[in-house]
Amino acid sequence: MKTREFGGTGMKVPVIGQGTWQLPEKGKDRERAIHALHRGIDLGMVHIDTAEMYGEAELVIAEAIKDLPREKLFIVSKVLPSNASYPSTITALEKSLKRLGTDYLDCYLLHWRGHIPLTDTLAAFEKLEKDGKIRSFGVSNFDVDDLEEALDCLTEGKLACNQVLYNPSVRGIERNLLPFCRKHNIALVGYTPYGGFPGKGDRRLSVLKELARKYDATERQIVLAFLIREQGTFTIPKASDLAHIEENSAASSIELSPADLAVLDQHFPAPDRDTPLAML
Repeated sequence: MKTREFGGTGMKVPVIGQGTWQLPEKGKDRERAIHALHRGIDLGMVHIDTAEMYGEAELVIAEAIKDLPREKLFIVSKVLPSNASYPSTITALEKSLKRLGTDYLDCYLLHWRGHIPLTDTLAAFEKLEKDGKIRSFGVSNFDVDDLEEALDCLTEGKLACNQVLYNPSVRGIERNLLPFCRKHNIALVGYTPYGGFPGKGDRRLSVLKELARKYDATERQIVLAFLIREQGTFTIPKASDLAHIEENSAASSIELSPADLAVLDQHFPAPDRDTPLAML
């Protein structure tokens, strides 16, 4: 699994991780999800993303990692905006740690902006990092102006990452947000990489199929390879079965040629003007 530095943290993180939004929580589907997480970790996908709002996902992850060396994993969770005051952020983190069965997170994010001042949340993040409860911190669903404000709020820490919606059909971040993140050494983590995936009869699906044949890959692997083509970018597809986990993992070894990237640009064009930040 290919890795790259996660922002300015010095930590090497796999370019393809494992998302856990809407992970199955009950019965045999839950067991399959646990096995899939295990398999993904075996394949080097040790970046596991979750959040306090993801139902029982943190508990499912806890089962999947309970017998694994903690230092080999890169676990990320998120605090809800409603819990993002200074004291509530610290409380929320402790609850996530308890659910996950670990004594620290590798990165802790503010899930999206709310009414609580960023100074409060980021001060709590800096305190948690200083205390060793988290190794780094960042944000999610922040546009450039939000990031500028967040950077101004910091006193001793730094933003490790910004997690945003990013797939071939949603490329607005490439105009201003991605360059800003590069300039400030902030990792950009794309969620929902398969959003807007073309359906049957869509010419874009034929393009993906043609490239998949060329690279002896699948259409979804071509999508992931496209999304991690830029330095500083990561993607976290969800997969709750072994076949999809193995498919996702293999995409990290695909290097699309400039000509093929141009083909994808033509059929999945980035917007030619500034657009509002898309989010789910």
